[in-house]
Amino acid sequence: MTKKQKKVLYRIIIAAALLVVLHFLPVDGMLAFALYLIPYFVIGYDILRKAALGIVRGQVFDENFLMAVATVGAMALGVYEELRGGEGEFVEGVAVMLFYQIGELFQAVAVGKSRKNITALMDIRPDYANIENENGELEQVDPDDVEIGTIILVQPGEKVPIDGIVVSGSSTLNTSALTGESVPRDVKEGEEIISGCVNLSGLLKIQTTKEFGESTVSKILDLVENSSMKKSKSENFISKFAKIYTPAVCIGALVLALLPPVVLLLLGRPAQFPTWIIRALTFLVISCPCALVISIPLSFFGGIGGASACGILVKGSNYLEAMAATKYVVFDKTGTLTKGVFEVTKICPAKELLAESGENLEEARRRLLEYAAYAESYSNHPISKSLKEAYVKTLLEDGTCESQTENRAGKDQVGSTTEARMESMRVDVEADRKAMFRTGNPLQPGRVTDAQEISGHGVKAIVDGKEVCVGNAKLMKRMGLSYEEACDVGTVAFVAVDGAYAGHILISDVVKEHAKEAMEGLKAAGIKKTVMLTGDSKAVAENVAKELGLDEVHSELLPADKVEAVETLLAAKGPKEVLAFVGDGINDAPVLSRADIGIAMGALGSDAAIEAADVVLMDDNPAKIALAMKIARKCLRIVYENIVFALAVKGLCLILGALGLANMWMAIFADVGVMVLAVLNAIRCLKVK
Repeated sequence: MTKKQKKVLYRIIIAAALLVVLHFLPVDGMLAFALYLIPYFVIGYDILRKAALGIVRGQVFDENFLMAVATVGAMALGVYEELRGGEGEFVEGVAVMLFYQIGELFQAVAVGKSRKNITALMDIRPDYANIENENGELEQVDPDDVEIGTIILVQPGEKVPIDGIVVSGSSTLNTSALTGESVPRDVKEGEEIISGCVNLSGLLKIQTTKEFGESTVSKILDLVENSSMKKSKSENFISKFAKIYTPAVCIGALVLALLPPVVLLLLGRPAQFPTWIIRALTFLVISCPCALVISIPLSFFGGIGGASACGILVKGSNYLEAMAATKYVVFDKTGTLTKGVFEVTKICPAKELLAESGENLEEARRRLLEYAAYAESYSNHPISKSLKEAYVKTLLEDGTCESQTENRAGKDQVGSTTEARMESMRVDVEADRKAMFRTGNPLQPGRVTDAQEISGHGVKAIVDGKEVCVGNAKLMKRMGLSYEEACDVGTVAFVAVDGAYAGHILISDVVKEHAKEAMEGLKAAGIKKTVMLTGDSKAVAENVAKELGLDEVHSELLPADKVEAVETLLAAKGPKEVLAFVGDGINDAPVLSRADIGIAMGALGSDAAIEAADVVLMDDNPAKIALAMKIARKCLRIVYENIVFALAVKGLCLILGALGLANMWMAIFADVGVMVLAVLNAIRCLKVK
C-alpha cells in the first residue's frame, strides 16, 4: 500500500471502532448526533470536500456528490426525527460513508496491483551513462547528453542506457523487463545491444548507435505512457453513459422525494415527506455508477498490464479490443516468420573437384567455403556476410585447418607439439572472428588480390594465386560453365576456381523456432485465414508457407504491392472482423498503418515499424500473437460480465428502492458490494497463463 492508502485504512479502522462503541453507548438525542458526527467526519471529510469543489467548478454530478447528498440527507433526517420527539438513526449515514471508503480503498489497491506490471517497465529508464573522461576515470553523465558514436561503459548490475554495439567484453543480460522472458541473453563483442537490459556479469564497452531519445527504452516508455490516451469503444461508452446517467438519477431521486408527497397531499392524505426522502436517498446511494466507472477501465488497464508482463506492449485499450475481434492475420516473411539472417545450410562440391583433388567430402566442402569466403571478403552484402561467418564458424569448430597457420608469418615456430599448434591456431581464429565483427572482413587480406564486383552477377578475386568467381547462375553462364542446379530452396552461390566449376553453396533464411507454433496457436484461436506477403522469390515463399501451414502466400511484392494486397483482403472481410498485419521492416510501416491493427517485432524491428504499429512484441516471438488475442478476449469477456452484472443488480435495487422494499443497507450492497465484486472480477485480467 502507498502512504495515502495506509492513511485511508487507518481512518476506516478508527471510524469503524467509533461506530461500534457508539452503537453500544446509551446515548440519544442531539448528543448522539454530535457523537456520530465524529466518525462521520473522520471517514468522510475528503468526500465532502471533493463534492464541494465539484459544485464550485461546475462538475456537480459525480460519485462524491451522490455520496455527500445521500449521507448528509440521512444525518439530517435523523436530526429531524429527534426534533419531532422521535428516535433518529445516524448509524446508516456513517455506515454508507464507511463502506464507500472501504470500496474506494479496495479499488485503489487493485489499480495499484494492475499498475505493477506496467510501472515495472518504468524501472528500465536509466539514470546515467558511464563514459571515460580525459584522465581515464569513469564519469556519470545524463544519457540525453551522450552523442552517437560515444563509447560508454556498463558495469555488472547496471542498466544499458542507450542502444549500441559491443566493442569490448562479453556478458549476460537480463531482458525480462523488455521481453517478458526470464532466460538471460549472452552478448559478446560485435553484437548489437538494446537499452533497458540489465548487465548481469561482465564489463561491457558499447559504442552508441542512437541518441537516448531514439533508443529502445525511450520508445517503450513513450508507448506505455501514451497507452491510456487511446480508449476502447467500451470505455468511451461508459464515460458517455456516466455523464448522462448521473444527472438523470439525481433528477429521478428529486422527483421521488417531491412528487409522491405532493400527489398524496392533493388526494387529501398525509404527505409522508420523511419516508419519500429516505427512499430518494436510498435511490441515490444505489444509483452511484462506481462499479461501471471504475471496473471497466481497470479491466482494460489490467489487460494491458498482463500483456506487458508477457513482453507484449499494447498502445491502448482500443487496440486490445481490436485484437479480440481479429479474424485475419497477414505476415511479412523476413524478420517476422524467418530470422532475417542468412545462414549457409548446404555445401555441395563438384564431383570433378572431388576426383581431381583426392580430398574427402568434408575437406572439399571446407575448401570450397574457404574460397567463397575469401572471394567475398571485401563485400558487405548479407550473402557475403553469411559465407564469411560460416567460414569462421568452421575454423572455430575444426582445429585441423592448416591454411590459417601456414599463412601467418612466424607461426611455424610456435610450439612443436600438435596441441601447441592447435592452441595457437585457436587464438588466431578467435582474433580473426573479432576482427571480422569489427570490420566485416576476415583477416589475412594478403591472400586476396584484384577483388572486383561483377554487377548483377557476383564477385571475382585472386585467392592464393587462383582466380575465384562466386555468384549466381548468370555468372556461370557468362563464363560458359555447366553447373549443377540446387535441389533445395534458397539462395545459391555458385563457385568457379581457375575457370572450372567447383560447386555451389546454398544459403537460406532460417524459419523462426516458434513460427509453426504461432500458426497452430492462431488456428486454435479461431483465425479464419493466415496470409504471407513477401518480396522474396516464389519458390522460397511457397516453401516457407508450406512448412508453416499458411493458408495463402503472395511473393515478389514491392512495398506498394503489399499495401494493395492488404486493401484487397480488407475489402473481402466482414464489417465486424479485424485484419492484423505483422511485420518488422521499415518497408512494412505503410502496411502496418493501413491494417486494422498493426503488430511489430520490437527487439529487432525497425523504429519506423514500431512507431507505426499498434502492438509490439518485444521478443520477436510470433507465437505471442495468439497469446495477445487470448489476453484481449479474456479482458473483453470480463468487461461485458461487469457491465451486465452491475446494470442488472443496480436496476433491480433501484426499482426495489423506489417502491420502499430496499433499505439503506441494501443500497450499500448495491453500490459498494457490486463495485468490490466487479473490481475482483477485473483483477483476473492480470493473470495470464
